[in-house]
Amino acid sequence: MVLIVAALALVLVLFYLMTSIKIVRQGYQYTIEHFGRYTTTAAPGFNFYPAFFYRVGRKVNMMEQVIDIPGQEIITKDNAMISTDGVVFFQVLDAPKAAYEVSDLYTALLQLTTTNLRTVMGSMDLDETLSKRDEINARLLTVVDQATTPWGVKITRVEIKDIRPPADIVNAMGRQMKAEREKRANILDAEGSRQSEILRAEGQKQARILEAEGRKESAFRDAEARERQAEAEASATRSVSEAIKSGGTQAINYFIAQKYVEAVGKFATSPNAKTILFPVEATQLIGTLGGIGQLAKEAMGEVGATSATEPRRGPFELSKKE
Repeated sequence: MVLIVAALALVLVLFYLMTSIKIVRQGYQYTIEHFGRYTTTAAPGFNFYPAFFYRVGRKVNMMEQVIDIPGQEIITKDNAMISTDGVVFFQVLDAPKAAYEVSDLYTALLQLTTTNLRTVMGSMDLDETLSKRDEINARLLTVVDQATTPWGVKITRVEIKDIRPPADIVNAMGRQMKAEREKRANILDAEGSRQSEILRAEGQKQARILEAEGRKESAFRDAEARERQAEAEASATRSVSEAIKSGGTQAINYFIAQKYVEAVGKFATSPNAKTILFPVEATQLIGTLGGIGQLAKEAMGEVGATSATEPRRGPFELSKKE
């Protein structure tokens, strides 16, 4: 009998010890209550609290968690109906506050976020709600985080997942986008045509400038050539004049005979000339050629003293009697 009682007492002691030991997993914290009143918080690991006097009040998850916000119908500032949903990331920083400052933390966070989502997006136009998601997320994060601070909760992120306008608005937006793109395409085409015309006009302008410069240069070259030719003719005339002045009639006979031969040569080479009529006799032409040869000999110094007989005279040479 004594052994049975001892065994029962040992079992009771072991049971009491087992129920007094609290093993807390990593990432959690347990609130410990003494006769229903919060006293302390059990950290992760081994904890011993006498049974029947102390008990675990709440098991609080201290890891970052996420709440899915279901789809909401929201009326924007310009009376457009849109559907939206999102997610909220939060983390409990103070286990006692999260356990005792709010009755149902998850429901409270969901309702708070939904209400502020309607408030923020309802104060914006449809175009703003579609293009300013970052601003919506930032405003929601600020408002919800301030509201949950007394609960010992930190809101780390609020994200809008999707915004769905009505079908008719989507169609209208598609037409607007198409019209806007066509407008941009027309503007680009017009700009391209304008630039092309400007470049073409610039090219024509440069071409005219270069053509005018060419004409100017050509006229300058022609004038320079005529000037050189006039200088050459003037020099030739001066030379002939000096020769006539110093050499008598022989130089002018040579000059006239040279021009005479050149004129006869042009008649002979003319493609239209079939018959040539000379205004002088053949014997006179021969005499002229002989006179030219005599002049050449005198110029080279091959002729010595004057012969006793009178030299043959050319057609343009005058006798002493005349």
